[in-house]
Amino acid sequence: MMTYDSTWQQALQNHSPFLGAFALGFGVLVAVVAIWSLFWKGWALWIAARSGSKKWFVVLLILNTLGILEILYIFIFSKKGKMKKMMEPAKPVASDASTNTDATVV
Repeated sequence: MMTYDSTWQQALQNHSPFLGAFALGFGVLVAVVAIWSLFWKGWALWIAARSGSKKWFVVLLILNTLGILEILYIFIFSKKGKMKKMMEPAKPVASDASTNTDATVV
């Protein structure tokens, strides 16, 4: 009579090429995802710390979203102050008396 352990051993021996390739591929996938997440999380945490955003720092530190929230923070939420400044109208710097138009800083 076969025991539970020997049944699993036999099943693994019969399918070992498939399971070995699957385990290797899964391990590589996990490593790539971990490196991806670590890169974006580190960059976002660095920006949050440098800008003094304590709330964002804690949120980014606790939540793991595979880099999605970190990318949004880096490229959208951390630049709100810069975007407001960019949206202001340009100030005139000089006027041309012959054409009666103002030159503006672009």
